[in-house]
Amino acid sequence: MTALLSEPREVAPAPRVPKRRRNKVQVLNWIAVHSIALVMGVVFTVPLLFVFLTSVMSDQQALTANTWPTEWHFDNFASVFERAPMLSYLGNSLVYSGVATLGMLVSSIPAAYAMARFRFRGSGAAFMLLIAAMMLPPQVVAVPLYSMWAGVGLTGTLWPLIVPYLVGDAFSIFLLRQFFLTIPEDYLDAARIDGCNEFQILYRVLLPMTRPGIAAASLFTFLYTWNDYFGPLLYVGERQDSWPLSIALASFRGMHRTTQWNLTMAATVLVLVPVLVLFLFAQKSFVRGITFTGVKG
Repeated sequence: MTALLSEPREVAPAPRVPKRRRNKVQVLNWIAVHSIALVMGVVFTVPLLFVFLTSVMSDQQALTANTWPTEWHFDNFASVFERAPMLSYLGNSLVYSGVATLGMLVSSIPAAYAMARFRFRGSGAAFMLLIAAMMLPPQVVAVPLYSMWAGVGLTGTLWPLIVPYLVGDAFSIFLLRQFFLTIPEDYLDAARIDGCNEFQILYRVLLPMTRPGIAAASLFTFLYTWNDYFGPLLYVGERQDSWPLSIALASFRGMHRTTQWNLTMAATVLVLVPVLVLFLFAQKSFVRGITFTGVKG
């Protein structure tokens, strides 16, 4: 049998795409991949931009068809401090959010470690009780809790809002438990071989490895307490000197006969700034904590 061998044909080189056209294609591909993120970014950025632009407008221009300031009135922020004791309200919010966050860490971290690593009789029931506590709306238990705190004379202060975090927060315990489950058991066994007890394993081994999860739980607690309106309204609504910023901002509109929307928006910006700065510094740990939480059940 004779094999017929044909001479190889020369393959024509692929046409070269102009560099400008190539860059345009790359840009279009990037937009297609990130289109959802771009849309969400615009959705969340436009309201913040609107609040800031309104905060530096004059009282006559605020909430009119002209959305760009004709004159920039940065003195509106100083006027907010002149109209209301915002520094006092800021101190109340920092005390509430700061102490509650620290209390949550001290109480919830050991509880989450116990639920993640210890197997005891009733551990499953305890976990189901934790889930039930997360699903229970705070308004359901508002009346009995208020009666209890009124009985011990703590209404009119922020302590009824802070003390529950000192004994553990259900959501934070669940979040930290899920993160602790992602740590391999081999690290803990190696620490036990080296003679570490459970507290040393927790604070010397687990905590350094779970900083993103701890940062995420801390940020969740801080943001929730910073924005909390129902709790402060219930317990300190009649004591203006104990108001946090959430109550002060809601009451700022009615402090004068006519609503000055430019000053109201300036007060809103002042309330937003600490939270935005905190998130900018902690966003990397926050995103890592949310990404790795819940890998194991």
